[in-house]
Amino acid sequence: MPLLPDRLPWYVAGPLIGLLLIVMYSAANRTIGVSGSYLEVLGFLRRRPSPERWRVWFFGGIFAGALAATALRGGPALGLDYGTLSRALPLAALVPLLFLAGLLMGYGARWAGGCTSGHGICGTSALSPGSFVATATFMAAAVVVTAVLHFVTGGAL
Repeated sequence: MPLLPDRLPWYVAGPLIGLLLIVMYSAANRTIGVSGSYLEVLGFLRRRPSPERWRVWFFGGIFAGALAATALRGGPALGLDYGTLSRALPLAALVPLLFLAGLLMGYGARWAGGCTSGHGICGTSALSPGSFVATATFMAAAVVVTAVLHFVTGGAL
């Protein structure tokens, strides 16, 4: 029997993220963001000096937390199922689609100067006008893509 549920409820996860944000602002006057941490890891691997090496630990903590949650849930659940999308598309179409989506998300995060967590959580809480524009843009894009997928699949997605 797993010790953790499939997901933490929003009323637990949301306040925890908010508390992390408050701690980071008050202790280091820094924001959290996954894409910035990813870039810091790449710089670390290339041996480039940086004043923000803590982001490497943050990124490693994401993986350590995922491993701990997996262990507490009774081990990994391996498989090729990707939810409703994998039932609507064959694997030969699903893999390139997910790869392309990942590339577009990475490109968008670099172009926007941050990812959804960086802009949506940290940037908007800091009242950054650019983060409000970025957050509105990716939310609008998500609504449009969802509507298109719903229309194209006849409501299956």
